[in-house]
Amino acid sequence: MSATLPIRVIGTWEDMSDVERHAATTRGIDKIFDPALQAGIRELIEEVRVEGDAAVIRALAKFDGVDLKGRSLRVSDEEYDAARAGISPELLEAIRDGIDHVRRFNEQICAHGDWSFESEPGLMVGERVSPIISVGLFVPSGKASYPSVLVQLGTPAVVAGVQKIVVIVPPVPGSDGDVDPAVLVVAQELGLQGCVYRANGPAGIAAAAFGTETVPQVRKIVGPGSPAVAAAQIEVQRYGVATTMLLGPSESLIIADDSANPRFLAADLLNEAEHGPDSSSVLITPSVELLAATQIEVARQLEQLPEPRRAYAASSLGVNGGVILTRSLEAATDAANAYAPEHMQIAVRDEEATLARMQHAGEILLGQMTTVSAANFVIGCPASLPTSGFAQVSSGITADTFRKRTAIARADERALRRMTNTVLSFTEHEGFPAHGNAMSIRLEES
Repeated sequence: MSATLPIRVIGTWEDMSDVERHAATTRGIDKIFDPALQAGIRELIEEVRVEGDAAVIRALAKFDGVDLKGRSLRVSDEEYDAARAGISPELLEAIRDGIDHVRRFNEQICAHGDWSFESEPGLMVGERVSPIISVGLFVPSGKASYPSVLVQLGTPAVVAGVQKIVVIVPPVPGSDGDVDPAVLVVAQELGLQGCVYRANGPAGIAAAAFGTETVPQVRKIVGPGSPAVAAAQIEVQRYGVATTMLLGPSESLIIADDSANPRFLAADLLNEAEHGPDSSSVLITPSVELLAATQIEVARQLEQLPEPRRAYAASSLGVNGGVILTRSLEAATDAANAYAPEHMQIAVRDEEATLARMQHAGEILLGQMTTVSAANFVIGCPASLPTSGFAQVSSGITADTFRKRTAIARADERALRRMTNTVLSFTEHEGFPAHGNAMSIRLEES
């Protein structure tokens, strides 16, 4: 293969050592945990904790070139009205379509709520499901604006029933604080008018974590973003704020065999690759012939992308990502499970057999008609998904992200009698006499 081909050939999975496999599947962590970045984020967070709004406004000027000129961090009601007038009817319909599908998906999740059963005679156990008390939703802005992210984050939070929702959005760089009108329309459609605050990403996350004169305090913060945004979310955990690990940088992985259409495959590889220079796009295939055809298609389609998307995609496929060759589809799924991608597509003859072998992915899209772009905007499945291998231990943002579970139990006297010897054996071994007395005195009374 020529070195000028756009897709980097990482190697053949079966021939790789454990060290090489680890290198091929590890990504996105180093920048987030860079000591210099973490030190800067800690300093900024401390400034916001101590100084509140003043530190947030200063961060907007320093990092985003935004001078609010006296405007509040909270987006005013007048701005929502102007935003609705400023977007096209087609975009409004797309927003409503996206919200509708995400709502339907999450309503199905919420349909599975409280449960209980009799685990033994006289002992009922179960769970009650309820919304979390408050949440901050971070909607990134910088290289572009992402109203679809608020669709993906805000809709499940609303469906889950969270009463206190705070939306943090960086304003347009170099403006006097203008927020993308499409984001404000999404907020309006979700009933979140009055809940949007303009702030630099890390400073905004700190503001929501601690509360300021203007920004309300929340107990959980979620949302994708830059390494600085991810680092800020990790840092505020030290102050008791729950966050989700990790949502970014963007990444995708496709398993394909020689039945796949190379033109479609190239388009899907470039889909997430254009997000940014730190994104990753990976192809895993047992077919050298498919790779050769896809290299040609990627090169052709890459040339048609405008800058800076072309440079981002070239980095995502030629530096951060690439192709892993295998000798079988079974080995392809082994490699994919080790990678644990954010977005995954299966483009093989027997999709179900390959799906059955997959354990770790943020989402799995079956067939070449199920595109990542459709999943990002309208299918309804979560599109804010774990990256950097965290799909091995966590899930995408759904209504369950914004719900908590409380265990419920009820025992009668016969169940208490049956359990007593078990409890007393544990309390004697662990040295908790009061625990044991809580059982034995009831038997004495009865």
